[in-house]
Amino acid sequence: MLRYFFVAFIPISVSGSGNFSSSIGLQTQARNWLYSLKSIFMAKYSPKAGDKVEKALHEEKRGELKSGSSGKTVTSRKQAIAIGLSEARKEGAKVPRTPAKK
Repeated sequence: MLRYFFVAFIPISVSGSGNFSSSIGLQTQARNWLYSLKSIFMAKYSPKAGDKVEKALHEEKRGELKSGSSGKTVTSRKQAIAIGLSEARKEGAKVPRTPAKK
């Protein structure tokens, strides 16, 4: 299996005197830049998908969320999220594909 890596060079502003900019620390600049990269490469979900997941989590918390064919009560938050995303997919909301199993 091929894995892709990318190397990123963090742009850092340098003042005229040769010292790093003191108004924003170097760590803060790097963190902000990485967060902006993360928002570009992260999977995007539609608001409708978020609403479905929120509703499923709320039902799970109240003990009202039932699993598919068996009808058992869901007790896991992860399972509740999966059910919410599945419902959103069925309604045509923008949800990234599930990752392929290894």
